[in-house]
Amino acid sequence: MSKLYLVTGGAGFIGSHISTALLARGDRVRVLDNLSTGKRSNIPAGAELIEASITDPKAIAEAFKGVEGVFHTAALPRVQLSIEQPFETNDVNITGTLNVLLAARETKVKRVVYSASSSAYGDQTVMPLHEELKPNPKSPYGLQKYVGEHYARLASMFWNMETVSLRYFNVFGPRMASGGAYVTVISIFLQQKAEGKPLTITGDGTQTRDFTFVDDVVNANLLAMDGSKVGKGEVVNIGAGENHTVNEVAGIIGGPTANIPPRVEPHDTLADNKLARELLGWIPKVKFADGMERTIEWFQNNSTTMR
Repeated sequence: MSKLYLVTGGAGFIGSHISTALLARGDRVRVLDNLSTGKRSNIPAGAELIEASITDPKAIAEAFKGVEGVFHTAALPRVQLSIEQPFETNDVNITGTLNVLLAARETKVKRVVYSASSSAYGDQTVMPLHEELKPNPKSPYGLQKYVGEHYARLASMFWNMETVSLRYFNVFGPRMASGGAYVTVISIFLQQKAEGKPLTITGDGTQTRDFTFVDDVVNANLLAMDGSKVGKGEVVNIGAGENHTVNEVAGIIGGPTANIPPRVEPHDTLADNKLARELLGWIPKVKFADGMERTIEWFQNNSTTMR
């Protein structure tokens, strides 16, 4: 018998991919999104849409009724945005997450899978990054997502709700935004190349990121929702377990480059995904080169409609 799942932010990049995967396996999907950064066109056919903001607890209450589980992907991501708009991002990323957890409690939702972020780690002296390290967020966004993890854990402690937090590492793939709140170095480079501009590399380009393809992230979410070894507020890294320099990304995309001043951000990220393998049975399957090929192909076919 099919189950009904709620995907907050289901019109966005990751949320829409989760929605598609749920429908493909025979489940029913309800999307909760205010379409501020997500796109109606991202929502797969067959999914129900409730248009509301997670900052409004009354407006979102109806969306949780009859729901088996919640994939909480709604957020205002991106480090720079949180620095420029700390109040607005705090309202969505912290208060909005609390609203989601409280609404789930009221309707006795069984499990909430929270989209956390490796930004919580900040700069560390140890690589790869593992879940036992003390978080050291370097931005309001990193702090906000870290607070969300704690709220999820407390929900499991006090509200009889199963939760698990997945710390994503630099997710990329089709439907990535090229502008707005959720924009990554890969999408920036692709947009710049499409416009005939040089690829702007911050600093010397030696900084590394653990780029993780969206299909692998979706699989992690499904395993986290269904898994019997999680549900007590665990925090689990979801990263490919290998990293690549910004210069390498620029080389794959091709074209002239221009270096710009560095910004405040961790120099390197690299996930230790041992816990994900142990608790979720999750193994990243998409190689970076293959993911880049699929992402570039999608962008070239959709670049005129991305803005």
